[in-house]
Amino acid sequence: MVELTQLPGFARNADLEKLLAELNTLLGNAEDQVLEDFHHPRFPLVMVVGAPRSGTTLMMQWLANSGAFAYPSNLLSRFYQAPYIGAKIQQLLTDPRFAFRDELQEWRQMEPNWENELGKTSGTLAPNEFWYFWRRFFSYPDVQFLDDAALAQVDIPTLAAELDALTSVFGKPFAFKGLMFNWNLPFMAEKFPQMVFIHTRRDPFWNAQSLLRARQKYFGTISRWYSFKPPAYEAVRDCDAFHQVAVQVMETDRDVCQGLAEIAPERHITVDYQQFCENPAMVWHRLRTLLANAGWELPAGYEGPPSFDVRTPKFLDAAGKERLRKALWSRYRLAEETLVKEGS
Repeated sequence: MVELTQLPGFARNADLEKLLAELNTLLGNAEDQVLEDFHHPRFPLVMVVGAPRSGTTLMMQWLANSGAFAYPSNLLSRFYQAPYIGAKIQQLLTDPRFAFRDELQEWRQMEPNWENELGKTSGTLAPNEFWYFWRRFFSYPDVQFLDDAALAQVDIPTLAAELDALTSVFGKPFAFKGLMFNWNLPFMAEKFPQMVFIHTRRDPFWNAQSLLRARQKYFGTISRWYSFKPPAYEAVRDCDAFHQVAVQVMETDRDVCQGLAEIAPERHITVDYQQFCENPAMVWHRLRTLLANAGWELPAGYEGPPSFDVRTPKFLDAAGKERLRKALWSRYRLAEETLVKEGS
């Protein structure tokens, strides 16, 4: 595979990275003192999982715009070593309760934003993936799976205290995108008993085609791997792009299902992307049950959008579609054969 960097529009801002590193180093010491008063999250944690391009960003935007959940915003994400302090600063700037004579009025006139570009949202209070925060605790290799030895090195007490402090500011369940944890879900469920999971799924053909489109948009070619790598990555790293995305979608979804099967069924729900777009109110009522199982009551009435456009962008030509269908079908048949062998 040709090793390429992302296109200029997706490259990091080096000046911003340097400023944030300096700022977080300064604030980190103060955050450490704050954590002495916190121990374990007292509010439910809601992790959104699933294959990349399966609708996880829309799900997060929906949860964020409902007003019923705290979540990592683009502003909060800047304070990855001091999220408690960052949450306080976010309150100061954006929460109407702390307004004074319209001095910071422009910060408090923000309408819900449903747009995103390859999972990246725009807007101060739009949801952020929060990767810089999570990577303080989880040192993932090239493939996003940690074995028992690596998991034993995770500083759970500090992570739990950070989440406790952060959620205490908002006083409501904390929702976040957790695709980097797709392959370690039972571990997260064990360490955080108040955590529940929303698994988004999408038709494999549209999911895989969306991944190919993301590759082209992000790198300028479909030959470069985009987003998280399942353990099956090593077996297909030298295959063509169509087989790679087929494996990425189907293996990721299978691995998530297997991980959730080890977790009590009342702690997770699976949401089909198209059904969610067509009837989000139905998903809201399922979500209420899920949160009730975690000891939290969501509002009974659904006040969000009645529906969303089902996005199935036309990216491949007829020949490309046929190649992708064959790749998905070959992977499906291989998975069936594996199940038969394992069952015999």
